[in-house]
Amino acid sequence: MNVNVCARAILAPMTGDDAAASLERTIARYNDAWNAHDVDAIVRFHADGMVFENHTAGERVEGDQIRPHVARIFENWPDLAFRGRRLYARDGLVVSEWTATATDSAGRRLEWDGVDVFPFRDGLILRKDVYSSSHRPRLVSD
Repeated sequence: MNVNVCARAILAPMTGDDAAASLERTIARYNDAWNAHDVDAIVRFHADGMVFENHTAGERVEGDQIRPHVARIFENWPDLAFRGRRLYARDGLVVSEWTATATDSAGRRLEWDGVDVFPFRDGLILRKDVYSSSHRPRLVSD
């Protein structure tokens, strides 16, 4: 095959479910599902065998373990909400910067920042790698 043809194929923008523009829309819907605490909708965005790893909390679940894990997050933080700060999308990959807010068991309103890294295949999330400052949240009110 001609080298120029190969280079054009590699550099050509991806189309379909894994194209950057499509992934931006997918992540917007995924974020809406998180803010609605809709566990079923969240899980539908995941590929089979998906890995959810919160590196800050030292938590890693995959496949069928994800649904109960996400449900527990909402049980522990019933008013958890996320606000997007920046989104970086390229073909097959999204990096999302966000701020979370929630009320702890003592009634204090907290917030923390984080970054999620999402590789995709066929429009579905293969992994969710979470890095955040949740170990040292900011006090918004008490």
